[in-house]
Amino acid sequence: MSTMLGNKFIAANKINAGMPLLEEDGKRTISPYEFLPAWFFYTPVVLQSLAQGIRYGNLALPLVANPGIHLSGMVGESKHDILSLAGSVAQPWISPFITLTKQDERLEAQKDTAIGAMKKAQLVFPIVAKPDLGCRGVGVKLLQNESQLEDYIQSFPSKARYLLQQKAPYQAEAGVFYVRQPDESKGKIISITLKYAPSVLGDGIHTLKQLIEASPRAGQLSHLYLPRHTDKLDWVPAEGEEFQLAFAGSHSRGSIFRDGNQYISKALTEKLDEVLGDVQGFYYGRLDIKFKDIESFMEGENFTILEINGASSEAAHIWDRNTPLKEIFSTLLMQYRILFQIGAKQRKLGHKVPTLKSLLTAWRHEKGLTEQYPSTD
Repeated sequence: MSTMLGNKFIAANKINAGMPLLEEDGKRTISPYEFLPAWFFYTPVVLQSLAQGIRYGNLALPLVANPGIHLSGMVGESKHDILSLAGSVAQPWISPFITLTKQDERLEAQKDTAIGAMKKAQLVFPIVAKPDLGCRGVGVKLLQNESQLEDYIQSFPSKARYLLQQKAPYQAEAGVFYVRQPDESKGKIISITLKYAPSVLGDGIHTLKQLIEASPRAGQLSHLYLPRHTDKLDWVPAEGEEFQLAFAGSHSRGSIFRDGNQYISKALTEKLDEVLGDVQGFYYGRLDIKFKDIESFMEGENFTILEINGASSEAAHIWDRNTPLKEIFSTLLMQYRILFQIGAKQRKLGHKVPTLKSLLTAWRHEKGLTEQYPSTD
């Protein structure tokens, strides 16, 4: 969400409440590298991984870096299984959720089962629905009522699992990349990414479609936003009315990412040491977190964890519009060197390294499911 102030665009305080002000210089609104194909960035990573595999004697070591997670969270990992690794210390810091499986029975019966499970877990609308297997925000929807829940179940592939998670009480969101060596009790935060929900501001004159096309950033990503709001494109938002264009906090879905490494703090690191020390078998990955405001977040307070992502995670601050290409490559390469290092230590501790064949099998399974998921909000 942005409003014009001189030659800068500054985040409004409702949709992104609690976030640092989002300033734009009007010249570069998206990263020139943000939407390039993955092979462009990961070819050097693959080459380095081959070298690391030779060095350590096993190319599959990243698949054991998080021994508590299937394939370390490289692909095919279950959100339910990962979040369920949390013990009594970590659990209060994770947003409450339930897990259900799409069945072949009557749709109304499945909805009633889901509502019953929600009541038992004390979940109330609005809730966030998401596939148990999947990444980059695929299939994530914000559900406001029972009718939308029924629609979500209907659109979901049969026999696949999905999560219903309580919508966080906070608006602000960050991706926090945390690593800890298996032989150390303390870890460190190597990246914080601030995630801004994109939106436009109504003027009482222009339609939503016109507002999107006129926005410095949204206009360049209209192919992401217009298909999501086909029923509202001719609607004219009132003057001063904010309209959120995307819900899922993924840059591939249109969220705005900013480098937040300046907000890495000792207090937040110590809190994550405490919380993640109680997540069995987790040493490397990115947490998707909602928080009240940046000040209390730096103090390690007033936040809730939405997801814990494993070995395939990115230090997503690299998708800040001002991050140089050299830094993008150096960050990705650094990540995977750490991943091999942790994997090698886990092997020495007696953890069995999965095969690359098991990785391929999991990738095929997840890809097949992803193609059947409902559209993302």
